[in-house]
Amino acid sequence: MVMVIIILAINIVYVSLLTVRTMFILKGKRHLASLVSAAEAFVFVLGIGLVIDNLGEIQNLIAYAAGFAIGILVGTKIEERLALGYVMVKVISKNPDCTLAETLRRKGFGVTSWLGEGRVGQRLVMEMLTSRKDQRDLYTYVLAYDPEAFIISCEPQHFHGGFWVNSLRKYCKKYGKSLEFPFEENLPSLDDQTIEDIQESIKT
Repeated sequence: MVMVIIILAINIVYVSLLTVRTMFILKGKRHLASLVSAAEAFVFVLGIGLVIDNLGEIQNLIAYAAGFAIGILVGTKIEERLALGYVMVKVISKNPDCTLAETLRRKGFGVTSWLGEGRVGQRLVMEMLTSRKDQRDLYTYVLAYDPEAFIISCEPQHFHGGFWVNSLRKYCKKYGKSLEFPFEENLPSLDDQTIEDIQESIKT
């Protein structure tokens, strides 16, 4: 029974680290991912060694499989707690005259808004980029103003320029933090010469 518990615990730790490491890679945090991968490899070798040495015990194999499944759940919960990255949120309100956009701007959110045309009239459309940690607060403000608002969000891979990026730069500089992902340096490789040629053609 002791061996079963050890194998179960080791595999939970291993798969949790694997899941978190994958999330770090997807969020562009390469240095953190490499550190986690070192711990992940150590735990993996330790766990697989115990299983191989005790292949004749079916309960050990069951513990290994169960630990793998539980580790996935634990790893995703850890990632949710860390709330890494950013989300792009689009809000569509049936009330085009509401002051929600200005309220959100006062709360520090960068909001781009315009009037759209729906099936039964005008709609206020807003797009906002925010950190995942502030996503819940953003939803709270929106639903407090318009409980029937349509909200959709997605995670952007890259962004460049705009009010939000400039504000984030100032925030990171003030508090000595690094601005990593997503940002200009992580954009797909661009051909600077092609960009200059296009700009010249526009001028002419």
